[in-house]
Amino acid sequence: MSLNSKFMAMKTLSIFTLILAIALCFNSASSAAQGMSGAGTVPDTLGRILVNQVGYLPNSVKIALLRVKTLTFNVVDINSGKVVFTGHPGPFKYWDQSGDSVCTADFSTVTTPGKYSVCLDNNSVCSYSFEIGEGVYSDIAKASLKAFYLNRSGMEITKEFGGKWARPEGHPDTVVFIHSSAASANRPEGFKIASPGGWYDAGDYNKYIVNSGISTYTLLLFCQVYPEYCKNFKDNIPESSNNIPDVMDELLYNLRWMLTMQDTGDGGVYHKLTNKKFSDFSMPDKADDARYVVSKSTAASLDFAATMAMASRVFANSETPELKELGKTCLNAAKKAYAWAKSNPAIYFKNPPDISTGAYDDMEVRDEFFWAATELGLAENNLALIPEKELAMQEIRVPSWDYSGMSGILSLSLGVNPKAAETIAEAQKIILAFADKLVEKSENSPYKVSLDFFKWGSNSDVANQAIIKLVAYKISKDKKYLASIQGDVDYLLGRNATAYCFVTGFGAKQVLNIHHRPSGADGVTEPYPGFLAGGPNTIVLDDCPGITRSRFPAKSYADALCSYSTNEVAINWNAPLFFLLGAMDSFKK
Repeated sequence: MSLNSKFMAMKTLSIFTLILAIALCFNSASSAAQGMSGAGTVPDTLGRILVNQVGYLPNSVKIALLRVKTLTFNVVDINSGKVVFTGHPGPFKYWDQSGDSVCTADFSTVTTPGKYSVCLDNNSVCSYSFEIGEGVYSDIAKASLKAFYLNRSGMEITKEFGGKWARPEGHPDTVVFIHSSAASANRPEGFKIASPGGWYDAGDYNKYIVNSGISTYTLLLFCQVYPEYCKNFKDNIPESSNNIPDVMDELLYNLRWMLTMQDTGDGGVYHKLTNKKFSDFSMPDKADDARYVVSKSTAASLDFAATMAMASRVFANSETPELKELGKTCLNAAKKAYAWAKSNPAIYFKNPPDISTGAYDDMEVRDEFFWAATELGLAENNLALIPEKELAMQEIRVPSWDYSGMSGILSLSLGVNPKAAETIAEAQKIILAFADKLVEKSENSPYKVSLDFFKWGSNSDVANQAIIKLVAYKISKDKKYLASIQGDVDYLLGRNATAYCFVTGFGAKQVLNIHHRPSGADGVTEPYPGFLAGGPNTIVLDDCPGITRSRFPAKSYADALCSYSTNEVAINWNAPLFFLLGAMDSFKK
């Protein structure tokens, strides 16, 4: 689903063009603001004042961005109408990714809980409202995890748990055919298996191991880093009344499906479970084409092995006997999958001629081998399995479905085996150095965000960069990371060049038309809540006929169902979103 970025060609602007762009930004924005003078307070629908539209913890850094030339700005209490803070904005800075200039409006000293707006021009133009309070991230964190429940395959979503988004069960997957590409002696073409459960991958109704792996791992990592928060977190899902934390219950729904994707005969793992082609925009129970498991692959088997080994470690610390026992099953499955991959080190997936759904094709699996070996070594306390030489060979970038080297480094950095102290210290050094670079980028960025590239699913890169900083904070306890993490939250919740809050169901300028089949077919005006839209990029500009998108990557976004390149949702985007929002919620007092 990920494509190579093409936006680099637009990075260079002449000095004349840059100056002209800044001048236009100043003049048009200032004129627009002056035109509102005396008209009474109105919401800033033109995006002249960019804020986090959900809100801030009381003691957090609070920065709005202004695309208006002004000497002062006010923070106004919504309920009383009183100005509680007056500040002076910083200097304008131009961002080549957005093609505009912004200045910062820092109001961090406002700590009293309440609802506020940032206002300009004698308070005639005000930002969208936001809240300051301890529980400001509780609802959105719950929604970001609840999105996984709403996207479950093979389960009826009832009104009790799904509200207006209730729907019949779709894709039970109790009868799934072995595709010719996946046939083996014990499971020939046409052989039937059962592979129920799991999450729909994205806007489509298929299920893919490589993407499930990184998504499930991210939730497992959250459970490892924030165990106390998980114990107290309730998300109103059918399993909420059991003795397992809801975050764990949700990931278990997908993990158990993943186990069904392993060929018990040889240990290899099927790449995906899919229709032969993408279904139309109909509800899950109406999309009833035959389903197939397609091709075993090295990447899928290694992602599976790593995820199952990680699960065995997390479950070993559980107080629930059921999870401890499941952990043993996961570890055995991980070993078999890893052994298959070692015997089949270059089985690269590509779609057979009669299959046209998402490929998730990965032609470089060195990083997957590192991740799987690392997770197995940590799970078995077998230092010989941990490929120390490979640690230094991994790319330093955020984890994704097609790059898992950083996942191995993250797991190592949180290791506790004293016999592996040197390797753990080296992994921590890598994480801290990477986090420091990300912090430096955010401090120098006009938009106060670490992101400086826009590929498919750019919003997930923002969330994954925040995970790097959160783990660095966990390791070091250094509060220097917190402002940059807040900047990532602010970006996703409205302080970005599009002014959209990118999480469905939240903010004043909401994403309404996600590329997501049930949201597009259920007749409900609002989309399924809690999903992170993919975000701006210029990889594909023509997915919506008739819609012209900006050539600046940070603004190249369309809130349209047809815009699969910018407005699709995906489990590997929501997993880091929940990690980030759950972490922020855990910081409340």
